Amino acid sequence: MSIIVQIKEKAKTLGNKIVLPEATDERVIRAAAGVVEEKLGTPVLVGNVETIKTFAANLGVSLDGVEIIDPKTTDKLASYVEKLCELRAKKGMTPEEAERLLTTDVNFFGAMMVKMGDVAGMVSGSDSPTANVLRAGLQVVGTKPGVKTVSSVFLMELKHNVETYGEILVFGDCAVIPEPTSEQLADIASEAAITAATVAGLDPKVALMSFSTKGSAKHDSVDVVKRAGEILRERNAEFAFEEELQADAALVASVGVKKAPNSKVAGKANVLIFPNLAAGNIGYKLVQRLANAEAYGPLIQGLAAPINDLSRGCSVKDIVDLAAITSVQAGK
Repeated sequence: MSIIVQIKEKAKTLGNKIVLPEATDERVIRAAAGVVEEKLGTPVLVGNVETIKTFAANLGVSLDGVEIIDPKTTDKLASYVEKLCELRAKKGMTPEEAERLLTTDVNFFGAMMVKMGDVAGMVSGSDSPTANVLRAGLQVVGTKPGVKTVSSVFLMELKHNVETYGEILVFGDCAVIPEPTSEQLADIASEAAITAATVAGLDPKVALMSFSTKGSAKHDSVDVVKRAGEILRERNAEFAFEEELQADAALVASVGVKKAPNSKVAGKANVLIFPNLAAGNIGYKLVQRLANAEAYGPLIQGLAAPINDLSRGCSVKDIVDLAAITSVQAGK
């Protein structure tokens, strides 16, 4: 059973509400119907009710089982405005500014629905830049207690050499932080371990990767990775990890034993933390294209509640899949 099928089965049992705020996008309308059809939970669209219903009817799409919330007429607007003013008080947010933002920016309205517990999570980005989605998430939902870093991972479902590498690998960060510090790498590793366990059902074995394995090369960038491992030890991280591993040492048992003989992770890693965004982004795309792997993500991690970003080139299937993943991230 593929990972996305497993995730969808879990989403069915959870029955969460997931807001898909970009209801002017045909793909989102079709995805909302798809979420209902697959019984993955209740999708919530944001916008004028009659406009959305007419749009869907013109597409020949049924919205039975889909909720539609109009920011301008909902009886929740006053409480949302009050909460946004509270959250942005240090920035001088006025009620008038808050109401304008919530009634004109669907990402902020969707994020506020998540913040207030009216939905379990949000999937957006088909018609919005990543920065807009993340801004709404950071300013409204905020980060998890004790976590300062918002990052991302991809779930990579392999089709070849599964007996060697396993069916699922988790790659991070591939979409958010260009040059992470040691502390940020430690945060990325910790959140990726949680994602691996809760979403992919893995026992996380985390490799913080470099072009050096255990002192084989010297460079400032290697030191950043080594320090990230030290930080995880100082935090008493509860998952298995190893820092300063080359990719082959992380993934191939025979190489891991040779290059890092005392490691519990070398040669067995299923969570790969890249030293920077260039490596992570290139790495996941190479595996996706050359190994014909399925890449699910990016899954945003570090926020206090799940808000996930879509590529603007996404398909209807991508949106449905990410809605299921978001529901599983939310749990409950």
